[in-house]
Amino acid sequence: MTRDERGQGGIEAVVLGVLVFVAGVLLIANAWGVLDAKFAASSAAREAARAYVEAPSASGALATAEAAAREAMQGHGRSAARTTVVLLAGSFARCDRVTFEVRYPVPMLTIPFLGSAGAGFTAKARHSEVVDPYRSGVAGTASCA
Repeated sequence: MTRDERGQGGIEAVVLGVLVFVAGVLLIANAWGVLDAKFAASSAAREAARAYVEAPSASGALATAEAAAREAMQGHGRSAARTTVVLLAGSFARCDRVTFEVRYPVPMLTIPFLGSAGAGFTAKARHSEVVDPYRSGVAGTASCA
């Protein structure tokens, strides 16, 4: 009597299916990590620009903006130490537009309980605001109003 092998899926198919499923879940989780870092950087850039234009004086405006950006990143569960805050354009003068860029490195692959690997991506975001033309204590004339 011969045995027929029809209908046998084999354990190999189950193992391959599990591996494909795990790889797909890791890919989606890492893609979400990049998007989440981009959202966090966008929020931090917005907070930096807002803190800069609302600072009480020009002397502490940049430090206030950097602190606000780092605090926003921490609020999103990101490391403040890995956050880079750069003033791209503008100064603390009436009607001047200031632009901030926030950068945050995202690893290529993050595996739960094992950590992260690879250089990966850099999430970047920019935001700009105008220093209030009617504000007291700011140098210059209100040419934009």
